[in-house]
Amino acid sequence: MTIERPIYLQKLIESRHNHMIKIITGVRRCGKSYLLFMLYSEWLKGQGVDDSHIIHIDLEDRRNKPLRNPDNLLAYIDSKMVDKEMYYIMVDEIQHVVEFEDVLNSYLKIMNADIYVTGSNARFLSKDVITTFRGRGDEIKVYPLSFSEFMSVYDGTKERGLDEYMTYGGMPQIIEQVNPIKKSEYLKTLFANTYIRDIKERYQIRNDEIMENLLDVISSSIGSLTNPTKLANTLKSIRHENVSNKTVNNYLEYICDAFLTERVSRFDVKGKKYIDSPYKYYFIDMGLRNARLNFRQSEPTHLMENLIYNELRVRGYNVDVGIVPVATRNSEGRQYRSQLEIDFVCNLGSKKYYIQSSYRLPDENKIRQEEASLRKVNDSFKKIIVLGEDILVRRNEAGITTIGIYDFLLNPNSLDL
Repeated sequence: MTIERPIYLQKLIESRHNHMIKIITGVRRCGKSYLLFMLYSEWLKGQGVDDSHIIHIDLEDRRNKPLRNPDNLLAYIDSKMVDKEMYYIMVDEIQHVVEFEDVLNSYLKIMNADIYVTGSNARFLSKDVITTFRGRGDEIKVYPLSFSEFMSVYDGTKERGLDEYMTYGGMPQIIEQVNPIKKSEYLKTLFANTYIRDIKERYQIRNDEIMENLLDVISSSIGSLTNPTKLANTLKSIRHENVSNKTVNNYLEYICDAFLTERVSRFDVKGKKYIDSPYKYYFIDMGLRNARLNFRQSEPTHLMENLIYNELRVRGYNVDVGIVPVATRNSEGRQYRSQLEIDFVCNLGSKKYYIQSSYRLPDENKIRQEEASLRKVNDSFKKIIVLGEDILVRRNEAGITTIGIYDFLLNPNSLDL
């Protein structure tokens, strides 16, 4: 079964021969190797590139353990480059190589070398793109399957597909699991034996119970405002009396560095400034989040919010939580300041959108509630409510557009409908 990843393939094509190190990052098992070794390699062959000029190195393979030594890796690649034609060097899970920066930088001045690497840990990769490679690193972040990618191989209706997607997520191997039990077991095993073990081993975490409980807390409160102090207090209430804010903050960074979650800041829309704390955390895959909680909590409102966030990130948008300060009066006529929230403020170049997630709009009160913050934004950028139903696109007198979840997810131009 071939699952096309058109967004990422196009990014690789556009980055070809740009004299930079293409660094493909993302959570383990989200399809980075498949994208590079299969989809992109096949595209290159279709352009006339000879197979001998595509150098594949899988550092997860035990047989390639000697190549985790930087000098051995350098010598191996050199031995494959026997002429002046362009070579495409593809190294999977480069973080296994100590001093990998030196190895990669060694090929930057070789004109017939085009370099691609994958990695699953932000601390060794995406955070190093700016510093280590001094502007010569080009990061391409890969997410699990989007809903449209999932539906391209799903045999069923979009309604049933969305239900499955919101339950089991978009990790590519989920497609191959034959029943709900297998899907559940795969996700729980992946979470425990791959992601958690990686984090514990990489950062030498001794008190793993705190880490486990912290994951449970943020899994059960996706889309809620929080900070290390609040989370530490929650952990203290469940028998971790000595946990510190610093420990919680470090663990949160480890979880984000492993690409399991992303932290979202708040942005004052009127004041044009960021608010330092609290933050929101969203899971990069809802199946992993649900598996962490043993599929006990399936709140459609919160899951849909996470779903919309992930889709926006896949499309390349920078996403913040919007805050709109407003002045109101109480029953006694006294004025006080409060804040309204916009679920997502999305930016990509000169484009900006304000987006509210609403699972249902059953009556006028709910409609007014969802529109309130959008109506207080005094600029001309588009304001959208994504509704968890299949509806026709509509626009009201305030210029607020309401679109259904299927149009939003399946139409790549949905924000401009």
